[in-house]
Amino acid sequence: MSGSGTKKVVEAAAKATKSIDWDGMAKLLVSEEAGKEFVNLRRAFDDVNHTLRTKFSQEPEPIDWEYYRKGIGSRLVDMYKEAYEGIEIPKYVDTVTPEYKPKFDALLVELKEAEEKSVKESERLEKEIAEVQEMKKKISTMTADEYFEKHPELKKKFDDEIRNDYWGY
Repeated sequence: MSGSGTKKVVEAAAKATKSIDWDGMAKLLVSEEAGKEFVNLRRAFDDVNHTLRTKFSQEPEPIDWEYYRKGIGSRLVDMYKEAYEGIEIPKYVDTVTPEYKPKFDALLVELKEAEEKSVKESERLEKEIAEVQEMKKKISTMTADEYFEKHPELKKKFDDEIRNDYWGY
C-alpha cells in the first residue's frame, strides 16, 4: 500500500472504532454463546485495528544509498536503486464492497424487522408472565366462574362436552 493510502485506511479504521457502541451491543445479547462470539468479534476487530495503526501506518524509512555505495560499490547499489525505484505498487481497487453492500443493506433491513418482531414477542411474553403470576396468586381463592371469565374458550369446550354427553371416557 502507498503511504497516503495506508494513512487513509488507518484514519477510517480509527473513526469506525470510535463510532461502534460495543457496550450497547453487549447489553442486547441474550445467550452465553452469543456473548462468547461477541467477545471473539471484538477481539478480532481490535487486533485488526491494532495492526492497521502500528504496522501499516508507518512510512518506511528512506534508504541511505550513499551508505551502501561506500561499502558495496556504486555499480551494484545503482542497479538495486534503479530496480527499487522502478517498483510500482498497484493501487487497491475495491471490487468487494459494491458487490456486498446491497446484501449487507438487505440484512440490516431484515435485522430491523427481526428486532421489531422480537420486541413485540418480548412484550407479549412479559404480559403473559404477569397474567400467570396474577393467576398464581388468585388460584386458591378463584371460583370456576372467575376462571371461565378469563378463559371463555375453555367454558365453551366444557359446555360442548356436557351438551354432547361426552364425559372424558
